[in-house]
Amino acid sequence: MFQGKKILLAITGSIAAYKSILLVRLLIKAGAEVRVIMTPSAKDFVTPLTLSTLSKHPVIAELFTEDAWSNHVMLGRWADVMLIAPLSCNTLAKMATGQCDNLLLATYLSATCPVVVAPAMDEDMWLHPTTRENLAKLRSFGNKVIPVDKGELASGLHGDGRMAEPEAIMQYLQDHLFQSRDLDGQRALVTAGPTYEPLDPVRFIGNHSSGKMGIAIAEELARRGAQVQLVLGPSSYDTQAKGIQIQRVQTAEEMYQACVAYWPSATLAVMSAAVADYSPASKSQEKIKKSEDTFTLELSKTKDILASLGERKHNGQVLVGFALENRNEKEYAQSKLRKKNADMIVLNSLNDEGAGFGFDTNKVTIFEKDGNEIGFERKPKKEVARDIVDRIVKMLYA
Repeated sequence: MFQGKKILLAITGSIAAYKSILLVRLLIKAGAEVRVIMTPSAKDFVTPLTLSTLSKHPVIAELFTEDAWSNHVMLGRWADVMLIAPLSCNTLAKMATGQCDNLLLATYLSATCPVVVAPAMDEDMWLHPTTRENLAKLRSFGNKVIPVDKGELASGLHGDGRMAEPEAIMQYLQDHLFQSRDLDGQRALVTAGPTYEPLDPVRFIGNHSSGKMGIAIAEELARRGAQVQLVLGPSSYDTQAKGIQIQRVQTAEEMYQACVAYWPSATLAVMSAAVADYSPASKSQEKIKKSEDTFTLELSKTKDILASLGERKHNGQVLVGFALENRNEKEYAQSKLRKKNADMIVLNSLNDEGAGFGFDTNKVTIFEKDGNEIGFERKPKKEVARDIVDRIVKMLYA
């Protein structure tokens, strides 16, 4: 997403300036070209030498030098985005009123590129009516404001006002400025969550799936331009992302019917739901009473949604399945890939810490029909979703 992007990082006088060191490293690692400008007071918190070493470009801090005088105009035209991080309360006020007494402000007023700010200040300053008014002015000018975090502040207090972490800033830039639209015009089918197979009016057979992974995949597909049909089992989670139409279901049969109906018009499908393998052969119309010491339950196999879509798959469609295993993981995943006529299987292992049902993180290995096996480290599920969709895009346009 950042490959070849030109980022102008502007640093103001705030204790949060130390985070700019990691931010430069992350941007460079992601393939961006970074130039750094500073206010004079920012040099009290982080040295130009450190930032010039990391960015591999001179850092400019003084307006009234021959180089800076011309650069303050050119840098604002060179950049794909001007990122002011941290944005102090003082610089915020000056930006809101059009003051121009340092290089950063001169560059801001000259910039023709989008401007994104990451405020950093103590909670009382953050909540002051003047600050709220100044932020509203910045937004009205078309600037984007990255939300602050809550946590320990430089004053020792705990509250709102912390600058967003570098990783969160990177994510914000990606989501709001550099998001690829490589799935424009594609129609995607995604399943998520568990299914509940009723025994009687109050009881069911189910599992612990939260639906978080499937929802994250649906959101990533929609961010990249796809029109997404999300078939969601009984999960407490939801999404308001644009481009996603949600169809709520309860049982494996309902999920099967929804998928079979939508699949012919889709170009890709990701079957991440934890669908019940068996369902009660019959449902009691009345609540089953506890009477005998033992209770025998007859179960019937549910329809295999992934296999059914694999049988109906036509040229050009990409079909992705999930496998959650706790033994012989690789063998089962590869077998599922072949038997279900899938293009890709995403393997979760219950033996991996922080993976599986209920976690906000996941650790996956992707098996592809051409023999590729790609392992990933444990990551937040939103990042895992990005990795999965990256592989889908490569397969879709191969």
